[in-house]
Amino acid sequence: MTVQLRDDVVLNETEYGAILLDQRRGTYWQLNPTGTMIVKALLAEGDVETTARRLVERYDIELDSAREDVRALVAEMRTAGAFR
Repeated sequence: MTVQLRDDVVLNETEYGAILLDQRRGTYWQLNPTGTMIVKALLAEGDVETTARRLVERYDIELDSAREDVRALVAEMRTAGAFR
């Protein structure tokens, strides 16, 4: 599953994580540092598995749990219209 931001959505890092801004609709989503790491890894690597493995390395969590977290974020952002 490849993940990309919609063309009119931009990622802006902040002091507390990041903001995904939908420039067309004027809506935004605030991400905490973990959410920011997940989104940046998804955009760089393009897949859930690699991103989940990065979470495991960084936070010492179970791989299955990391996969669920990444998939949940992807589903939420697709439903919200931030990801294609």
